[in-house]
This record gives sequence, structure tokens and C-alpha cells, in this order.
Amino acid sequence: MGQGRSKSVAELVSGLVVAAVAVGLWAAWLGWDQERDVHPDGSTTGPYEAWQVIGLVVTLLVPVCWAAWRGHGVGAVTGVGVGLTVSAGYDWSDDASGLFVVGAGMVLVGSVAVTSALVAVVGAVRRRGGAVTRL
Repeated sequence: MGQGRSKSVAELVSGLVVAAVAVGLWAAWLGWDQERDVHPDGSTTGPYEAWQVIGLVVTLLVPVCWAAWRGHGVGAVTGVGVGLTVSAGYDWSDDASGLFVVGAGMVLVGSVAVTSALVAVVGAVRRRGGAVTRL
């Protein structure tokens, strides 16, 4: 019983660490950019640029791979999902139409799907002894 409880606590701690890192990375990459770009034809884009989102994704690889390598895949998936969804919901909550909830839901589904795939890959590499073999 003690072994299972300590694994559960370690999984919870990993999830909380990954969630906190995800919130911090959202703030660092996306949280400061709140203005839309207005083009000459009147259309708008933004507020985020592609490089910001790519930067967020690339820097999230480190904590996700860390947690997955330690065997805490559930913590990695839930941490990223919760961290990014809470960040998106907070960041977009000033939308008067209420559609920010749909966007935050899409962030949840997308982040959980991609993080789950990454955790599976890291777990497979870990089980093979850390070496990536040719396909």
C-alpha cells in the first residue's frame, strides 16, 4: 500500500509541476500579446503570431518529456491540459460573445491529444532502454 501511495503522490506532484509550468509558459509566450493586427482591407488577425504558439509548444516539450520519462504520463497529460485550458480561459474570458469557452475546450482537447501521443512515444523509447531505433 505504501508503494502505491507514494507513486500516486509522485504522479500528483508531477502533474502540478507540469500544470504550473504550462501556465507560466502561456504567460511568457502568449499572455503579454493582447492586440489584434488590423490589415489595410479591414480584416484582423491575432492576437498571437505563429512563432509565439510554436515557442509555447516547443518549450512545453521539456516538462512533458521529463514527466513522461519518470513514468508520470498521466500527470504530464493532465498537467498540460489543465494548465493550458485554465490559461486560455482566463486570457480569453473578456470575450463578450462567450465563445472563449469553445476555444478553451478546443485547447483542452488538442493539448490532451498531442500530449498523450508524446507521452506514448517517450514511454516506448524509455521501455526500449532509451535508444531510438530505426523504423
